[in-house]
Amino acid sequence: MSELPQEGAPSRRTAVQGQGQLMLPLCRKVCYAIGGSPYQMTGSALGFFFQIFLLDVAQLKPFHASLILFFGHAWDAVTDPAIGFLVSRSPRRKLGKLIPWIAFSTPFGVTFYCMLWFVPFGTIPLWQKCLWYLVMYCCFQACKSCYHVPYSSLTMFLGGSQRDRDSATAYRMGVEVFSTLVGSGIQGQIVGSYHASMTQICATFNGTLQNSTSAGLTDTLENTCRAYIIASVVLGSLYILSCLVLVFGVKEQPGPLGPLEKAKLPFFRSLRVILAHRSYTHLLCAFLLASLAFQVAQGIFAFYCMHAGGMAGRFQHLVLIMLVTASLSIPVWQRMLVRFGKKKTVLVGLSIIIPALIVITQVTHNFPVFVVMVIMAGCSLAVLYLLPWSMLPDAVDDFRLKNPSCLNLEAFFYSFYVFFNKFAGGLALGISTMSLHFAGYKAGDCTHNPSVILTLKILMAPVPIILLLASMVTFYFYPINEERRWQMKMEMEAVEQGRGENANSG
Repeated sequence: MSELPQEGAPSRRTAVQGQGQLMLPLCRKVCYAIGGSPYQMTGSALGFFFQIFLLDVAQLKPFHASLILFFGHAWDAVTDPAIGFLVSRSPRRKLGKLIPWIAFSTPFGVTFYCMLWFVPFGTIPLWQKCLWYLVMYCCFQACKSCYHVPYSSLTMFLGGSQRDRDSATAYRMGVEVFSTLVGSGIQGQIVGSYHASMTQICATFNGTLQNSTSAGLTDTLENTCRAYIIASVVLGSLYILSCLVLVFGVKEQPGPLGPLEKAKLPFFRSLRVILAHRSYTHLLCAFLLASLAFQVAQGIFAFYCMHAGGMAGRFQHLVLIMLVTASLSIPVWQRMLVRFGKKKTVLVGLSIIIPALIVITQVTHNFPVFVVMVIMAGCSLAVLYLLPWSMLPDAVDDFRLKNPSCLNLEAFFYSFYVFFNKFAGGLALGISTMSLHFAGYKAGDCTHNPSVILTLKILMAPVPIILLLASMVTFYFYPINEERRWQMKMEMEAVEQGRGENANSG
């Protein structure tokens, strides 16, 4: 069974037909991992806070908020595969084939992200406010695709062996979980107190936010808007810094099965070839179901804590605890996947969150119990971050070995993986906001009818649990196990040896 290298071990070379192949340097792994921070920082802030921002700060109705989320992610359905195809057809330049996309999209992505958290001044018509958030959301998603699709494809071109690549993926996921912690932590600590103040003032006046004439409530709402802008500027600055580390710290390394040239297949032919690959479609479906389950719970967690769990003003601390746990447990899961294999590890890890979700919906106003449950949820969240992304390069290798004439499609593979992850997020937010709309949720109400509370509980436990069970069944039938991974390693070494012999004979 192939094992990952120990990071503290001295540098080694593996001879391949007389040519030395250096292990992937630690510095390159770290710089590559830091490059994944922008996607997770902004995604975490949007996942935990964008829904509550649209409803309670921007004062949109749940129906309009769900339309913004749905059409924003429908736009992603176009941009991710399209950008993946454009990246695969782009030529290799001085900075490489993938790095230029990352560098040039960053300034635009930061600008649109900051504008996304801005509340338009004055009493503008509702349709103009909805159009503002829809346009900013679509523009930011397009820029994020231009960054993340080539970045995730970069996994295949870091150099080193299969074990080095798995190790780099573990570094990346550790940093990304920490970035999720940073994103939600910065956002939560800046805006969380203002949300608590709004809830307290609302309870004092025993009315709704719209009908209250209190000057203190108006000031609090304005301060909350300002806090969201400050948080977006802070995260935008970290976005730029992470991009600079990636651009100057990582150099693309072409390989025998990935020469980093222009793809020759047309768009729809490439699409058919990729989606016909069995191991990749299995992994896509399993990842979609698991991601949808977690993002349904993530999107509704703040609402549940404030309106049903009795944790108003404390949910940001629970989010921090969960993400700290996820960040710290990444090395543990990395050791487990090395020892027990990826399929067994993902099945065990995803199952941990199920009892936690059940207890959270049954026990309210009990902070210690919530802490224990979010620690369990954090352990399971780490598996979602690490394992599917660690399994994807194996599916790409399997495709390249079985289809040697279809090269340079790595960006296409990763673009659909990114798309399904973001599609799951949009679908999750759309499901939750539409469910709240039909349950009778009204933005600013101090108390909610029993149907709203019941809807929150259903979205918090039964829906994610059903999706998780379906995902685990799909992962169980995933065709690439540890024996197949070892076989692929041998086949790739044989390809490298053959090309080395051809080069020497020439």
